[in-house]
Amino acid sequence: MGVPSWSDVLSLPPADRYVVVLVDGLGHDLLAEHADAAPYLASLLDREPLRSGLPSTTATSLTSLGTGLPPGRHGVVGYTSRIPGTDRVMNSLRWDPEVDPAQWQPHPTMFERIDAAGIPTSTVNKAEFEGTGLTVCSQSGVPFHPFVSVYERLDVVVEASEATPRSLVYTYESTLDHTGHERGCTSPEWRDRLRGINGDLADLRDALAPGTALVVTADHGMLDLPPAGRFDVEAEPGMLTDVTVFAGEARFRHLYTRSGAAEDVAARWRDRVAGQALVLTREEAEAAGWFGPIDDRVRPRIGDVVVAALGDFGVFSSRHFAIELKMAGFHGSVTPAEMRVPLLVDL
Repeated sequence: MGVPSWSDVLSLPPADRYVVVLVDGLGHDLLAEHADAAPYLASLLDREPLRSGLPSTTATSLTSLGTGLPPGRHGVVGYTSRIPGTDRVMNSLRWDPEVDPAQWQPHPTMFERIDAAGIPTSTVNKAEFEGTGLTVCSQSGVPFHPFVSVYERLDVVVEASEATPRSLVYTYESTLDHTGHERGCTSPEWRDRLRGINGDLADLRDALAPGTALVVTADHGMLDLPPAGRFDVEAEPGMLTDVTVFAGEARFRHLYTRSGAAEDVAARWRDRVAGQALVLTREEAEAAGWFGPIDDRVRPRIGDVVVAALGDFGVFSSRHFAIELKMAGFHGSVTPAEMRVPLLVDL
């Protein structure tokens, strides 16, 4: 199962400079469906979409993109996951101050490797992201150019791109995903935000020097979940028997079980969510290649049982993840709507 990789960028036709923009939540299928709201971006839908890894979620996909490695090797295996040897759950976006990100993800990033190969490489992102755990995992080893206001971003990206005769600049746009989670990915607000991003990227294309390739991709798609598809495990407490830690997110759950209980937990969950989700033990998920090859240090971060939602379904916990019940749009699982992301190139 493929992940967006810098190899996809480097295999493109040669350019003096590359500017790579990752638009969080810009699923290939969503862009095609709402092409009228994003005519510039939709005009570039002439390549086969990429497929995110699993889970199809931001922290995992950003690290896959930044390292060129699958989750089983880089180790950022979900939005939330257990810190091995503890009952603590780490949020990969907010991080945990007791976890060293350079040890959690020890591999060199593709940024470092591209820079070492002779193409000056840098990242442009919000100042608040500088030095965070996820940034260290996915973007370390090259200069970080911060901006405070999104209105500054275009100028900072152009300046970084033109600082050297050859360059690769990476930048990130988060607001489409935020809008989708809050309002839904088919809402008027989501379409308005897509329309704004389309205009921003068209302006960026116009501002870039000749010979610069603008590459736009994403980390995952999204879908909306109706109330009827929301299964709150707190309403059926027996579902958590022998589950010591409940993590992941609504569309892709990690269940960490008591020793020797994984098969029983998996059987119970298969009976309850039959047809609504895929339920695999860790060993079954590894055999299916869901996380790619899995390093020994990463294996205990993956749930003893994983639950990947299908259709209009999600697994919630009003006790542990109450905020998710207030959301409209979701991602994380194996469906094409969540996994297919665009590769848009304007050269």
